[in-house]
Amino acid sequence: MILQANNQLTLQEFLNLPPDEGDVTYELVDGQAIPKMSPKFFHSKLTRTLLYLIEQWCEERGEAFPEWAIALTRHGRDWVPTPDILYISYERLPADWSEDTACPVPPDLVIEIISPGQTFGKMTAKAKDYLDAKVLRVWVVDSKARSITVFYPDAAPQTYMGDQLLTDSLFEGLKFTAEQVFKKAKI
Repeated sequence: MILQANNQLTLQEFLNLPPDEGDVTYELVDGQAIPKMSPKFFHSKLTRTLLYLIEQWCEERGEAFPEWAIALTRHGRDWVPTPDILYISYERLPADWSEDTACPVPPDLVIEIISPGQTFGKMTAKAKDYLDAKVLRVWVVDSKARSITVFYPDAAPQTYMGDQLLTDSLFEGLKFTAEQVFKKAKI
């Protein structure tokens, strides 16, 4: 179901939409409220595992959140995606910031986990949109390929599989392998 099929929603109209019946999360894309795919078992296990790893690392640096909408722009229009996980440093959003709204600034990291029915190609396009909106890194996690692909604003993407160590100077001290993530998630 798409909300507001004929009229274009503004950012404020989207943020003021009443809650839908059930547990449906919507993203604002091209003026439309588009339902986000409901996570399945592997997706949820990977979300929990990655959130745990990042939360252990980010104490005193920033915060990690599951399913928090971000107010961004895409192709010159309001865009409100809801990534599976985001990490935002206290440099980008102060520790004392406290409003019950969408994340008001681009986060340092967005993690998207490919769900059944989604393709790596669509996630690659979404990763580019995130980077164009000033997100610093995007990780696309593929449970079938058992891989994590890191997208950078100024370099080609890099895919991590098996025991290849994922490190990044942006996240000093955070390091793990894709295999460690999938084993910890019991996938």
